[in-house]
Amino acid sequence: MIFNLRNIGKYLLHVLLPRTCAHCKEDLHYLDAAPLCPPCRGSLEPITGLCCRKCGIPLGSGGEYCHLCRGQKSGRLTIELVRSAFTFNPELKSLIHAFKYRGRKDLAEPLGLDMALAYDRRPELKDYKFTLAVPLFTGKERERGFNQSELLARVLARERKLFLLEGAVERVRNTPSQTGLSKAGRRENMKEAFRVSKPELVKGRRILIIDDVATTLATADELARALAEAGARDVAVFTLAREP
Repeated sequence: MIFNLRNIGKYLLHVLLPRTCAHCKEDLHYLDAAPLCPPCRGSLEPITGLCCRKCGIPLGSGGEYCHLCRGQKSGRLTIELVRSAFTFNPELKSLIHAFKYRGRKDLAEPLGLDMALAYDRRPELKDYKFTLAVPLFTGKERERGFNQSELLARVLARERKLFLLEGAVERVRNTPSQTGLSKAGRRENMKEAFRVSKPELVKGRRILIIDDVATTLATADELARALAEAGARDVAVFTLAREP
């Protein structure tokens, strides 16, 4: 009989410190490295069908643009286009909350790999070779211990050979949480929240902003505006999740 010492070690560790699914809290198999159990993993909703050519929201009824972007193709958003890997459903929400608020930095790797696979499904993103993460305010990043968007950007840049522009932008205002604010309130909340500290890194370049969740796009669009004013050629956004 051949014993696999590595698997025996994993089993003993699981007995002492059992791993549970980030959503349903059921025990995970000791050989399963995924953060979700198979049923919860199967409930994730990749965005593979039609979506708005501008803001990226899924379009169940077809068409090129959503009702907000239709007729405002050049006026509503500074962002050139937005794409996301998944719909922000309950299973993914649990995973992202564990990542951001419970210190699960280890989740950056599997989530970043999922983004890399979704990136391959969107040829319209291939012209954006320079990427940067939405920055956190210094105090908030110190409190959390990391910037979740930066960790995702690192994995994506590594996997798809993109240039990660580190330190190009900083968040100069500690904006209150966007939760509960209207669309107009979110945009007002984010005004002049970012400063391009290294304009030489963005001038003339097509830049892909990386973030965890896209909701009203107020944060990403304000960052895109700052990049455009600093001379960026155009700006797109790629997120892990998209709120419908």
